[in-house]
Amino acid sequence: MENLISLVNKIQRACTALGDHGESSALPTLWDSLPAIAVVGGQSSGKSSVLESVVGKDFLPRGSGIVTRRPLVLQLHKSDEGTREYAEFLHLPRKRFTDFAAVRKEIQDETDRETGRSKQISTVPIHLSIYSPNVVNLTLIDLPGLTKVAVDGQPESIVHDIENMVRSYIEKPNCIILAISPANQDIATSDAIKISREVDPTGERTIGVLTKIDLMDKGTDAVDMLEGRAYRLKFPWIGVVNRSQADINKNVDMIAARRREREYFNSTPEYKHLANRMGSEHLAKMLSKHLETVIKSKIPGIQSLISKTINEIETELSRLGKPVAADAGGKLYAIMEICRSFDQIFKDHLDGVRPGGDKIYNVFDNQLPAALKRLQFDKQLSMENIRKLITEADGYQPHLIAPEQGYRRLIESTLVTIRGPAEAAVDAVHSLLKDLVHKAVSETLDLKQYPGLRAEVGAAAIDSLDRMRDESKRATLQLVDMESGYLTVDFFRKLPQDVDKGGNPTHSIFDRYNDSYLRRIGTTILSYVNMVCATLRHSIPKSIVYCQVREAKRSLLDQFFIELGKMETKRLSSLLNEDPAIMERRSGLAKRLELYRSAQAEIDAVAWSK
Repeated sequence: MENLISLVNKIQRACTALGDHGESSALPTLWDSLPAIAVVGGQSSGKSSVLESVVGKDFLPRGSGIVTRRPLVLQLHKSDEGTREYAEFLHLPRKRFTDFAAVRKEIQDETDRETGRSKQISTVPIHLSIYSPNVVNLTLIDLPGLTKVAVDGQPESIVHDIENMVRSYIEKPNCIILAISPANQDIATSDAIKISREVDPTGERTIGVLTKIDLMDKGTDAVDMLEGRAYRLKFPWIGVVNRSQADINKNVDMIAARRREREYFNSTPEYKHLANRMGSEHLAKMLSKHLETVIKSKIPGIQSLISKTINEIETELSRLGKPVAADAGGKLYAIMEICRSFDQIFKDHLDGVRPGGDKIYNVFDNQLPAALKRLQFDKQLSMENIRKLITEADGYQPHLIAPEQGYRRLIESTLVTIRGPAEAAVDAVHSLLKDLVHKAVSETLDLKQYPGLRAEVGAAAIDSLDRMRDESKRATLQLVDMESGYLTVDFFRKLPQDVDKGGNPTHSIFDRYNDSYLRRIGTTILSYVNMVCATLRHSIPKSIVYCQVREAKRSLLDQFFIELGKMETKRLSSLLNEDPAIMERRSGLAKRLELYRSAQAEIDAVAWSK
């Protein structure tokens, strides 16, 4: 079975390469869910020496003041015996460093590239992997040393900035805190213990390391600390003896330094009984074993997070749509499929599957009847207008039986006012159809992916609706004109004659322009016009539905499809030009999905093999 820490290291590197890590994010990520060890301590507490002892190499910058100014994510990979040691930086993925002095310089240079040649700090981590047969599999995060005051060249906020950075790592429940405290200082003043106790008051996640044991005042020792009597943690304290500055200046070999450390604990009476659990070698092995134990306990939670994240990524990828095909045929097919999706959504609105079509019915059932009812015929059927048109229609010869031409002129001038409500109904339906086009465009997910195509489809649909509106107006107004062009004879044949009412026909011929007679003509014409309005109330909607609604369902994008067939590849490509942000987002999500699926498979394999 692959070593769990190696697996986690691989996943962490992949997460970091994709920017899917939690150092600067408040959102939980796979990187956050993977346990790691954060190294915390005050300035000059011996943090760098402890790390170098664990690695067995001189590779960290040294100096006075704040030397570590960016988090260093250090991943150790145990390689086969006899293989050459080397290091790799994430920001230089194809470059192997076999000279660890060059590693130190690159850490300094990369820090300066981010912060400038100042004493500023940065939360952007440096990621370093070291491959060696002399290390154990381990992930350590070296953080800037805690300080109490700002020195020259540092902002006054640096004390809080460093503390906040450290907290952002050690507050995470999956973080193991490696608290470094010098033995030659009172533990009550330890910066590492102070901040660790605040985020981990029970000490469940804290491992204490005492440095500089060999530098304690003569006559004193650290036994009470190492045995947990002075300050108790869940895990036993570990003491280390770092190389002296003289050893560092003389480039004393790290292997020799480890041997001297073992000899120190074995030969010092106060620590002899603790020697088997002291020293940097024991620290490295203990950390590796503990980290692997923690990882095993976190596997169910990690699996759950991975599954949830995979579902979320797949959902978002589906929303963003598929990437564009490369060939002309594929592009044309993709455009046609998107257009069909839009067309179906538009039809769904009309057919009631989606809301909106009911507003068209409201035009026919409420708006049109109300508009017809509001028509005022007072001007056309006033006594003055009736007398004028009747008289003019007689010409030089007074009518003998009925003023037929006068009737016709009065009816025609009255019916022409119905054109207004008919035309308004056409425009109202046109406006509603346009609204449904806009809704369908916004609801077609694939159109959001391609702004150019979205604009073209929307414009083409509106152009089609404009043509249909114009045709509908011609057809609908023709219905009104037809009523004016041919009057229903039966209506007038059924009208009662004067003689049937007991009137005097002889008198009515010669006294034909009295008010009573003209009023009767107006009443008759109004009855006929009302009958025509009742007929048009039903025929106008039929015309509009046939010319606009039905035609929109049948051929909304027909003209656009004809134009598509004539387009060259370059033009098709321009329609499928995506928003760069969407392309970048899809690409990033696809890589994340690949990472999470790979991590899921590997972690599941480990879980099943337990």
